[in-house]
Amino acid sequence: MSATEPDAAPRTSPVPEPGLPAAPAARGPARRTVLAAGALPFPVGAVTPARDAPPSPGSAPEPAALAPYASYWFPDSLPPGEPGPGIVWRSLKAWSPESDPDLAHNAATVPLAPRFTPVPPHPGARAGQARIASLVSFGPTAGNPSQGSASADSYALTHWAYIDELVFWGGSAGEGIVLAPNAPVTDAAHRNGVRVLGNVFLPPVPYGGDLRWTQELVRRDALGRFPLAEKLVQVARAHGFDGWFVNAETDGGDSALASRMREFLRALRAAGAPHGLRITWYDAMNATGRVGWQGALNALNQEFFEDRTGKVADTLFVDFRWTEPTLASSGSLADRLGRSRHELWAAVDVESNGRHSDVRWDAIVPRDRDHVVSYGFYRPEWTRNHLTDRSPGAFHVSDDLFWTGASLDPSRPAPESGWRAPATVVADRSTVTGLPFACSFNTGHGLRWYEDGEVLGDAPWSHLALQDRLPGRRWVVDTAGERPSVTLDFADAWRGGSSLLVAGRPGAPVSVGLHATRLPLTRTTVAELVHRTDAGPVRVEFGFATREPAAPGDPVPYTWLRTTAPTGDHRGWRTTRVPLATPAGRTAYALAVRITGRGNEPVSWRLGALSVRDTTRSRHPAPPAHLEVAATARRGDEAELRLAWDRAAGPVRHYELHRLLPDGTRRFLGGTCAAALYVPSVTRAGRERAALLELRAVGETYATSAPARTELPW
Repeated sequence: MSATEPDAAPRTSPVPEPGLPAAPAARGPARRTVLAAGALPFPVGAVTPARDAPPSPGSAPEPAALAPYASYWFPDSLPPGEPGPGIVWRSLKAWSPESDPDLAHNAATVPLAPRFTPVPPHPGARAGQARIASLVSFGPTAGNPSQGSASADSYALTHWAYIDELVFWGGSAGEGIVLAPNAPVTDAAHRNGVRVLGNVFLPPVPYGGDLRWTQELVRRDALGRFPLAEKLVQVARAHGFDGWFVNAETDGGDSALASRMREFLRALRAAGAPHGLRITWYDAMNATGRVGWQGALNALNQEFFEDRTGKVADTLFVDFRWTEPTLASSGSLADRLGRSRHELWAAVDVESNGRHSDVRWDAIVPRDRDHVVSYGFYRPEWTRNHLTDRSPGAFHVSDDLFWTGASLDPSRPAPESGWRAPATVVADRSTVTGLPFACSFNTGHGLRWYEDGEVLGDAPWSHLALQDRLPGRRWVVDTAGERPSVTLDFADAWRGGSSLLVAGRPGAPVSVGLHATRLPLTRTTVAELVHRTDAGPVRVEFGFATREPAAPGDPVPYTWLRTTAPTGDHRGWRTTRVPLATPAGRTAYALAVRITGRGNEPVSWRLGALSVRDTTRSRHPAPPAHLEVAATARRGDEAELRLAWDRAAGPVRHYELHRLLPDGTRRFLGGTCAAALYVPSVTRAGRERAALLELRAVGETYATSAPARTELPW
């Protein structure tokens, strides 16, 4: 579609989100089925996304008195009228870290982990070529909880190994158009080496967009500086994320406005570069100042990617109107500019049909020649949103099919029938590079909360920052018998909300590949497994590899070690330790388990936790200090509260809060990586004088510190 065609259609019709009233026309729609950020345009005649999916839990919430939510703003001026229920209008220009009462709850604390690329298990997966961006709406713009929620129905993304950049998607003219990612998303992404970008969404006019917001964003001050560029850098640094996705879709500008936008981007990039911040520009506004989606990198939008003086944006998200010729020409232009063609994300719309979408894959990632460009998924949370059964188990089956493919084994792909799963295209990556390392196969949500096999929280929960570094290639299974089911299961767990379950009647030994690693080994390095046999008996072996496969698709050369006699029997969970008897200075490149049943008997075996550590190292972190109840709101014998504390000295994976009941039992109340936590409900137990709260720091191997204590008087 040409830049001047007047009938460029927004991606969705301006209808209210299901169950919400239409917003007053004077200030545009307050919310949409796709949060009104779905205004990325369709080609004319394309199928409009379905709008009958159930709304996200928590849409249009009535805010609790103390509940913190993810941050969102307008550049400066606010819409006319009054905000809708649960919406707070804020000016980015007026924001400062010191004046933000929710910042302690919204600030991510996990640093971006370095990644490496192992030899992929799929022969067609390539390193050093196409990469993947993912534009995800984790919740509504307003009312998106800062620190998880009391529901297991969440988009608990786990396939980080294939993602290079994640955009925290959302925004609307009735709520706010500049969005900062909430801390759980950034913490989980960083743990897996994935950058996270906030979203600047300047909406189309039919969606309530107002050109004054674009003009305010790129306005200079008396000294010629761009104050809001500096403010965006300040927001990203205070919240702990990695840059901005800038999407200027409000039409009506001119070439002078386009020039100011380009200068604004250069200023934003210059201010953010010392802090490692990045910019992705969306293909909407072009050099004329009008909105004309090109579906290409070309002369009309090139200056927002690279101009005569150098780099303007780090990457460019190419609109959905691309064709095979326009992507080919885009890659060639990037080459001529001295830029990588893989800094171009070709948009792949999966919001409506997910892995059933019709995608011209060979235009992006052909099998028989080099990849043309990279690609970006628009709304892959379809894997959750389209489900009738949104239980965690059902969601992860759906998500695995999307990322891994129909075989659910990247080393043994099913015949390709339309969907080209990422595991068959790009090489997976990992951040498991140092000791100690541990994984309890916790996905960041669950039906209950477990510790040492005991249920300490009997309510559903979600908090993505509590997610483990899970195996990236799920699941590479090798057996001469029938392949068993290998899943992340939520019926029981050792720690967190889930465990790894192997179940079936294989009739032969079964090896399950776990983590790709770069772990330095010493003479005292040991692996420890916490596992349980539900149907067996089962013999368990631990595998590690001290070299990589010779080529993609080749098997990993594991050394298999018999586990020692198990210790303990805690609700059937047993702990076994395996000394990794290898000369010091070697490296473990991969970890695996192998189980062997008896004859053709059914097997059901759970792995609750895996750790690799040097036995000479201390395991228990230091405790947090100065735990206090920072604020409370009471309703009779129930209270919500905010807690604050000083971070523990030394490395800490996260913090866990428990309540010590009068009978001496402990109940899990929540966890976070931050030094502040919101607790939505504490109810008085009988006639107790005060609720006793205990906070512990949790280390990498899940050893906990001594508790810090405080009381909530009744």
